[in-house]
Parts: sequence; C-alpha cells; structure tokens
Amino acid sequence: MNKIFVLSFLAAGYFLQAQSIGNSPYASFGIGDVKYDNTVDVSAMGGISTAYISDLNNSFNFANPAANLNLELTSIKVEGTNENNFYTTDVNNMKVTKHSTYLSNISIAFPISKNVKFGLGFQPYSSKNYNFINSTTNGNVTTVNRFIGSGTVSTVQAGLSYSIKPGFAVGLRSNFYFGNLYNTEEITNSQATLVNGYQTKNRIKSFDFTLGSVYQKKLKNDHKFTLGATYTFGATGDTETYYKNSTYFFGRNGSLVDELIIEDNLKTENNLFPMAASFGAGYGKDMKWFLSGQIDYKQGQNVLFLGKDFQYKDSYKASIGGWFLPDLNNFRSYFQRVIYRYGAYYQKGNLFLNGKNINEFALTGGVTLPFNGKVNAASSLDLGIEIGKRGTTQNNLINQNFINLKIGINFADKWFTKRYYD
Repeated sequence: MNKIFVLSFLAAGYFLQAQSIGNSPYASFGIGDVKYDNTVDVSAMGGISTAYISDLNNSFNFANPAANLNLELTSIKVEGTNENNFYTTDVNNMKVTKHSTYLSNISIAFPISKNVKFGLGFQPYSSKNYNFINSTTNGNVTTVNRFIGSGTVSTVQAGLSYSIKPGFAVGLRSNFYFGNLYNTEEITNSQATLVNGYQTKNRIKSFDFTLGSVYQKKLKNDHKFTLGATYTFGATGDTETYYKNSTYFFGRNGSLVDELIIEDNLKTENNLFPMAASFGAGYGKDMKWFLSGQIDYKQGQNVLFLGKDFQYKDSYKASIGGWFLPDLNNFRSYFQRVIYRYGAYYQKGNLFLNGKNINEFALTGGVTLPFNGKVNAASSLDLGIEIGKRGTTQNNLINQNFINLKIGINFADKWFTKRYYD
C-alpha cells in the first residue's frame, strides 16, 4: 500500500507541472497570479497558519514549519482547486467569465522522531494565462493592442520542525522555484504594414528560505494560547529576464516573418521572490475550538516588464479564522465528528495601477470529513470555499469577483513501524 501512495505522489507531481492554470488580467504584471496558499484546511480558515498547530496528529503545516508539534502519522495530501472568476469593467461595459480547474497541492509528511518532523510538497506558485485585445478608433485609424501571457512557476518545498521543549518549536522551510513566464504586447493599426511586438521572458530557477517559530501555553480547563512567527529571506539564485522589441509580419502558420529587432537585452535578477514576514496569535480549547488572527507582510520590489521597470508596492494582509469540533468521540452522530472551519481576510495588494491599489478581500469556510472505519480512521476529506472580490472598476480598471472551490484528501497512517502481528 505504501508503494502505491509513493507512485501516486510522483505521477501527480508530473501532472501538476504540466497543467495550464487560468487567471485574471492582473496576472500580466510581474510574476503573475500567486496560487501558493498552503492547504485546503488552512485556506478555509482565511489563511491563518502562523499560529495554527493542528490538534490532530495527521497534518503538516508548511507555512510555518515549526507548527508541527502534534504530527505523529505519515500524511499524504492530494488537493485540487476550481476557480470561477467574474470580471467587469466600465470600458465598453464589458463582462467576462473564466473557469479553471487544476491540481493545487501534493505533499507527504512524517515524524522522523518524537521531536523532529519532516514534510515535502509540490505546488504551483504562480501562473499567467491570458489573451485579450483592446481596440480604439480615432478618425479613420483603428489601433489594436493585443496582450498575451502564459507560463507557470512551480515550487518544491521541504519543511523541517524541531521541538526544543514541550510547547516550543522552531522550523525551517526551503522552496525551490522553477518555470518560465512569458508576456507579449503587440500593437498595430489599420494603416500599418507591420506589427510592433514587446516581449518579456522570465526563466526562473531560484531558492528562498523561511524560518519559523511557535510557542503554545497550556492553560486551565484544556484551554491554550499560541503565538507564531515566520520570516522569509529574499530569493537566492539567478532569474533570467529577456526583453525584446521588434517588428514583424505573421506567417501562415503563425510564425514571425521578416522580424527586425529594434532593441533587446538580457538581465539577471533575483528579486521576484521578496522578503516576507508574518505574525499570528490564537486561543482555543483542546479538541473543541480554535480562533486565530494573523498579519502578513511582503516587501515591494522592481521587476522588468516589457522593457521598463515595474514597481511592486509593499503588501499587507490581515486574516482571521478558526475551527470548531462538536464532539470527537460521538460515534452515534457522524456530523458531531466533523471539523467546521471559517475565516476571512483583507489584503492591500502590491499592484498600484491608474492611481488605485488592487486590493482583495474574501470570506472562507470549509469542513474536514473524517473517514469511517478502523483502517482509515485518521484519514479525511477536506472541502473549502472562498468567496471574494479583487480590484475595482474605477479609473478604467477591472473588478474581479471570484468563487473558489477546493477539495483535498489526506491519507494518514502509521508508517515505518515494525509489525509484530498480521
């Protein structure tokens, strides 16, 4: 059975890297839409993770690698996301709907010893997948701008947790980012004989590291207070950014004909994955309920976009969320053993366009459904939903409403233990 799980892990990882992921026009800037959001259970709680230690023994927290004090079982998670985006803009009163379904996470985690826990995961980090046209007419001249973007950046993450003493642990997570991103803007008009194209290609192979710590104080009547913090160092490694400005015709098969390169350059940079930090605090009761608040910060940076420097602003995110479990030991009522999750977040985005911040907020919820039976007693099915809004229609910008549905399966069992009886 263990071999089957490992083969499934490898096959799913290959599929995850090959898939195409849709997203919004705001993905045209920088590294695209960031999809990295830890796991279904965490995203269902508004993204709170820094001070979140699972009361159960079957789940690994990658966002804060220190917060894995209770992991005792081997956990394999496979998760998928269905995105439903609804765009509106005051420009020509346009409305567009986009849907995308993709494999969003696969991971394996297990305890190495009582005090040391390890996890390995594979996720899409960000993506670009857009193709839209804007045309304007001035007198007898019609100008057409076409914007095209494609590509995915994936990440392999490894997390290690070490318990210094009961209730206090530190952790380290490393992320290896890899992939290619493409941006193209093409301009032509009704009186032109050539197309003018601007292209940016990012070839990414980079690392970053996250340090984490967590402290949990046990109080009276099974209550507990938890503090957590993380710090992510900026990426190390080379990211090649190639820019080209050229004119050309299109051939019958879509190839470029008679291309004349006006300007091109190759730049090496490593600031696409900037410094980030988070702090969280939570309060709850063992195996009954938990509530946490969290603040995230991500540093702004300059990136090369279509031949010009593009400025990302500092980003801030405030999250609140938690869970409650009616009665873990009530075997007469299945729904008494379901974990119910809830949350919300507001993010001051790092994009500043046409004099407006592209901000985002959402309400989240979900459930963890335990498997019945003795064999899979620690395994579960996670369901999550995220309903929110991003952007604005002011200043000729785009408003994005979204409903994201998430599902994940957590296979948990006791591995690496010698069996004395069959």
